[in-house]
Amino acid sequence: MDGSLPGTTFLGHRRTPGARFGGPPAKARALDAGMGLAVARRTVFRPSDAEDFGRVADRVAAGNMALLGDRADRLEQGRLRNAIATGALITSGRHLQHGDADQPGRNMEVFTNCATAAASFSLFYLLLNGSGVGRAYDDALMAVDWARAPHVLLHLGTGHADFPATRATLHRFGLDFSLLPWGTSLDSMTPAQEAELRAWIGREFLADPAEAPADAIRHVIDDSREGWGKAVELLESLAFQGAAGRTLLLDFSAIRPCGAPIGGMQGRPASGPLSLMRAFVNLRRQVIEPARAGGLATWEQAMLVDHHLSVEVQVGGARRAARMATKSWRDPGILRFIRVKSEGGLWTANNSVMVDAEFWDGVRAARAGSPETLHQHAFAVFEEATRCGYINGEPGFINGDKLEDHRTGTAWDKPVHEDGRDVRSARYQADHAVGLLAEIARRAGTARFPATTNPCGEITLHVTGGYCVIADFAPLLACPVDHAALTPGVMPADVAEDWDARVEDSVRLGVRFLMRANLMDALYGAEVARTNRMGIGPTGLHEWAWMRYGLGFSELLDQDRSAAFWAMLDRLSAAAKDEAESYAAALGLESPHTVTTVKPAGTTSKLFGLTEGAHLPARRHYLRWVQFKGVRAEDGGWTPDSDRLLADYEARGYPIRSLSSFPGMSIVGFPTLSLIERLGLAEKLVTAPEASPEAQYRWLSLLERHWIGAERGNQVSYTLKIYTDRHDIDAFRDMVLTHQPRIRCCAILPSRPDSELGYEYLPEEEVTPERFLELVAGINDPALHEAVDGAHLQCASGVCPI
Repeated sequence: MDGSLPGTTFLGHRRTPGARFGGPPAKARALDAGMGLAVARRTVFRPSDAEDFGRVADRVAAGNMALLGDRADRLEQGRLRNAIATGALITSGRHLQHGDADQPGRNMEVFTNCATAAASFSLFYLLLNGSGVGRAYDDALMAVDWARAPHVLLHLGTGHADFPATRATLHRFGLDFSLLPWGTSLDSMTPAQEAELRAWIGREFLADPAEAPADAIRHVIDDSREGWGKAVELLESLAFQGAAGRTLLLDFSAIRPCGAPIGGMQGRPASGPLSLMRAFVNLRRQVIEPARAGGLATWEQAMLVDHHLSVEVQVGGARRAARMATKSWRDPGILRFIRVKSEGGLWTANNSVMVDAEFWDGVRAARAGSPETLHQHAFAVFEEATRCGYINGEPGFINGDKLEDHRTGTAWDKPVHEDGRDVRSARYQADHAVGLLAEIARRAGTARFPATTNPCGEITLHVTGGYCVIADFAPLLACPVDHAALTPGVMPADVAEDWDARVEDSVRLGVRFLMRANLMDALYGAEVARTNRMGIGPTGLHEWAWMRYGLGFSELLDQDRSAAFWAMLDRLSAAAKDEAESYAAALGLESPHTVTTVKPAGTTSKLFGLTEGAHLPARRHYLRWVQFKGVRAEDGGWTPDSDRLLADYEARGYPIRSLSSFPGMSIVGFPTLSLIERLGLAEKLVTAPEASPEAQYRWLSLLERHWIGAERGNQVSYTLKIYTDRHDIDAFRDMVLTHQPRIRCCAILPSRPDSELGYEYLPEEEVTPERFLELVAGINDPALHEAVDGAHLQCASGVCPI
């Protein structure tokens, strides 16, 4: 896609939706104090926004509508702006962060949350752009044997600001490359350790490029995301071609120093060349050399390559890589795949086994005594996956045959392109890897599982590479009056009608918003044009169910009592698909292959204190820990490349801790009293630990039926916690075998009481009401005190001071 509208000279569309959001610019909804404002400061606000969400809505709506060029509809832009400003259509964190009038000139990768990749270089490039990336590691799709890679030489000029020349920079280098014991201070580093570090650099880095063989392939890495991706593409393509007898010299000297600002990331600090060099050192030592020794299957080589590249993805210090790794249950190496996270240390991906109805039938048959080889294999996979899953939640199971593009067969319709167009945009064009991409496409055409998912599991995507632009709408925040003034489930008919219409308007505006994003220049432009894929979904469902219908979680599972709620979701799902089809026709585009989803909605929901996506509230009140890049300096302050917000939160009195399990990162604790706890549900409030697994599976099944729908739907992203002090492994296995085959996917995370988990920290730390109020009292933040008051907390705890 190049931002133009194929074959259209006007937008002959029916009445533009969003009339309920018409009129002058609406006042922006206030963000949730504390956590909501912290998330906005970290990932949304620019200096020009002045911490005003209305200004965010202005620029996001303007940028999205500008994608139509001179066909832009200013009436719709105003309505879209108001829907965003009020929180009814929150879109996604990527759009809130990057959306502005310059959007037509930017690459789509920056605006896509979800992607897949079939090669390591494209996966790395997408991660650098902030996308979450899924990859299928099925044997049938593995076209590269890294044993055939060239000998790799690495060079960084001694004049580069990051070259470790002084004792202080050597010390930092030794810690970053894990060559010194973690915690070694500059003063405690011995002369012998310093000498060994200098010797290591002499062995692993080429000091003088002139010393490389005369016939070496020489490549200077450009100082950009595209430059980093191109270096990996060159190496991976040489491995595919079989260049074990050649030498590749990579020069990192042009890469900006660590801590230098990145313009496209609001000035966040760059990682510097040493981070990328560390990745190539690990590729050489942990992949290429073992592969030549014959000890690694090609699928495991690919997983190792992707892991070591992912470790270095920080995206300006603001985000770590997010990945999904899947593998077919039929593959001979599947048992190794199941254990690769616990035994191989590959922690950068969520791992899932791709299964189908034949798998579940085989497990049941083997349990009943069938000796058939395939049944026994399915049973062995199930037993090992659930054994590991009961310990750490991975791998999960994805019902590949239930994914939309597999079910309809459209995934096998994707053509094989021999000219490299599968990975081609204005910013990045695959050239070295043209043959590799064509070979993978041919293999995918006969694969059992031609579709996989993004890291959070809510989007169906082709295994050779695809995108999905996604957005959240918040039905609660579409309320035409202050919802705090309403009695839950009881309101005048005109208010209810207006509310419902505004929710539908936000859905329809959201569908059009996402389809315009699909017009952007894209790495996977051919696949975007083929599928026009999108995913719009609700967040804050439980707050909406309570305030609009007077229903708590348990009542939502009783379809007789909650018929109106589910009927409204049916109506909204039909509206989304109707709008997608009609707007695609108006723009001359393919009708979207998928439309509905429920994404995790972490960033967007936190902005307004909502429950996230389909999830129940995790806790009633808790300390929410958020990671920031940064560590203490020797003087007790923060290192120069630390996120500037750390010092600000420390000054305000927020609790802060540095991490050892995530070197270079610190966490800030935000006392959180969620909105749902302030709405007066009392005994009807159900948290995730309080809901039975059976009830949560029922909830997912109903969402799939009424929102995702039988056609053109993606999946619901959901993590179901199973408490191992209540369910033993046999009960866990029975539960998985009973419920997992009936839905498309669901992550299951076994857990125990917080005190028994043994983690360095939990994202949500439960605290007593007394401790919670003590923490709030120690923080100098008036907005936090306004949102988290003692009366709310006491009422929610059953001691209402009235």
